[in-house]
Amino acid sequence: MIVEQRDYHIHTGKLRELVGLYENEGIVIQREILGNLLGWFTTDVGALSTVVSMWGYPSSAEREERRARLQQDERWQQFVKKVQPLIHTQHNRILKPTGFSPIR
Repeated sequence: MIVEQRDYHIHTGKLRELVGLYENEGIVIQREILGNLLGWFTTDVGALSTVVSMWGYPSSAEREERRARLQQDERWQQFVKKVQPLIHTQHNRILKPTGFSPIR
């Protein structure tokens, strides 16, 4: 399994709006297409106004296929238009488990 970690820094004062939009619209679409949500978090200490999402995939190939399907989905395209102005920066990572990780 691989884990995709996505960190979004949200414009100051807009975090609550983004979380609300995602909870009411975005999560349904992503869960349907991406599948394995490991967690969705906001920060309390450190880089504030940050959202972190983590998704699990059996392989890089499956991740690529699912992300491509998401990008082509009309509902997702409409959702992105709503939240994109709220996002300041984005960073993505692909995490590979160690041999002793409980998630493999």
